[in-house]
Amino acid sequence: MAQGYCVKCKAKKEMNDAEEVTMKNGRKAMKGKCPTCNTSMFCILGK
Repeated sequence: MAQGYCVKCKAKKEMNDAEEVTMKNGRKAMKGKCPTCNTSMFCILGK
């Protein structure tokens, strides 16, 4: 599971429905939902 920061909860949490996406500049990132408040979460991955 991928971890990300939820802006609404102000805490690091495991993402629900996490999927790997590629940004416009070619870098990889994880996109998912917060398990508590269902807000969108985003986490940029290392190279």
